[in-house]
Amino acid sequence: MKKNTLVWNNKKWKELSVKEIHDIYALRSRVFVVEQNCVYQDIDNKDSTAIHVYGIIEKKIIAYSRCFKAGDYFKETSFGRAVVEKKERGKGIGHELIKQTLKVMKANWPDQNIKISAQAQLLNFYKKHGFKTKGKKYLEDGIPHVGMHLKS
Repeated sequence: MKKNTLVWNNKKWKELSVKEIHDIYALRSRVFVVEQNCVYQDIDNKDSTAIHVYGIIEKKIIAYSRCFKAGDYFKETSFGRAVVEKKERGKGIGHELIKQTLKVMKANWPDQNIKISAQAQLLNFYKKHGFKTKGKKYLEDGIPHVGMHLKS
C-alpha cells in the first residue's frame, strides 16, 4: 500500500478493537469538545447500535461517522458525528466520508430516507450530497443546527 493512502472501513460496535474505539473517541473529543469549545457528553450510549465508518491514513483514524437504522436515533435512518481531523481538511476527505457513509447506509438499509442534524455552518456542504433543509435552526449543545433530509 502506498504511503498516505486513505483506506475506508465500516464495522459494527462489537467488531471494533479497543484501539479503534479509543482512536474514534479521541478524534471526536479533539474536534467536537476541544476545537469547537463545546462541553457536552459525546459518549451517549448510542455507539453500540451504530455502524462506524472511518478512514485511516498510516494507521491513524482521520475521518469518522456513525450510522443508525430507522428508530435507533431518529424515526428515519440517520448518521452523525461526521468528523475529519483538522489537519486533513480541505483535501476532499469530508466529501469522501459522506459518500462512504451513504454507501454503507444504502447497503444496510436500502430505499430508506435519511435524516441528519447538521451544524448550520455545513448546510451547503450537505446540500452538495443531495440533502435538503427541513425546519428551522435550533441549538444543539450550544451550536446552531438544522434538520436535513435525503430522500431514497
